[in-house]
Amino acid sequence: MASSGTKDISYEDLKALLGKSENLFLVDVRSKEEVDKGRIQGSVHIPLDTVDAALAMEPEQFKAKYGVTKPPLDAPELVFHCQMGRRGGAATTKAHELGYVSARNYAGGYKEWSTKEGK
Repeated sequence: MASSGTKDISYEDLKALLGKSENLFLVDVRSKEEVDKGRIQGSVHIPLDTVDAALAMEPEQFKAKYGVTKPPLDAPELVFHCQMGRRGGAATTKAHELGYVSARNYAGGYKEWSTKEGK
């Protein structure tokens, strides 16, 4: 189902990274309305239509806008997610095109996360 070159990450793998990794950079590409209903703790909200611009920003600009340090191009644990996987996949593809070689998509999305987390 994933397009060629797009790496996916499973719920279990993401859960493990959230628990132990300091390098995880989790990006929620859903709309503000969706995020307001619930989000994965630790995620950074960057709507899909702004991902290109966000990842092209200078680090200082990025930090000022999102309150977190911009991930480097070789960030080992850059993960995008949306509600059901499609927009996360699109964001991951954009990130790859911009040079984020290890970017991955949490294909289960917030729908799977909230179900498994019982939220």
